[in-house]
Amino acid sequence: MDLQGIVVHIARELVLVPITLLPIINPLSTASVFVATVGRQHDKAKLLARQVCINSYCVIVIGILIGGYVLKLFGISLPVVRIAGGLLVAANGWRMLNARRETVQDAVAEQAVSMPSQDIMKHSFVPMTFPLTTGPGTLAACIALGTQMQSGTPLDFLSGAIVAFGGAALVVLVVYLILRNSLKVIARLGDTGELVLQQVMAFVLVCIGIQLMWNGWDELQQ
Repeated sequence: MDLQGIVVHIARELVLVPITLLPIINPLSTASVFVATVGRQHDKAKLLARQVCINSYCVIVIGILIGGYVLKLFGISLPVVRIAGGLLVAANGWRMLNARRETVQDAVAEQAVSMPSQDIMKHSFVPMTFPLTTGPGTLAACIALGTQMQSGTPLDFLSGAIVAFGGAALVVLVVYLILRNSLKVIARLGDTGELVLQQVMAFVLVCIGIQLMWNGWDELQQ
């Protein structure tokens, strides 16, 4: 593969990362919990959004780069991961479709009314990063992406690393912009708009999960 082909391949893989992960992460559905956590304090919102995105970036990069090797260590095939990840994604979407609000979101909102800054930052990983932003479905998708990129040559590993770091940066940039401006986003959507958006994204998650399971089953049959 010549230099131009390598650049085109890397660009294609870079775009694939946010296209795959953002519908699963669905940062708009996390915005309501984020607002409940920080209240109307814009300085805390900026600080928490930055920390959540730093955490999410590390999780995504690690999942893409070493997730496939962890699978090999435990003897788990990629089709099985796709089926399991698809099942988790579909189950999460189905739960969102049939519940008035996410159980995790309710728990966070109830505890976040008068939370000081230090306690807010303690929640930057659990539950804001995991499971609300980078949950099991996101991890499964990261592992699947990383396994597709991994090959034996150093050049392939280098291009995979570029895709992992660059693709994760694109994902967390979108997440950061939405979370940082979540107060404005929620205000513009209103209660009805937020509910409609969550229901639409929940249906999309169910479809993505079923597609992942179908792809994994199809590969097992080959």
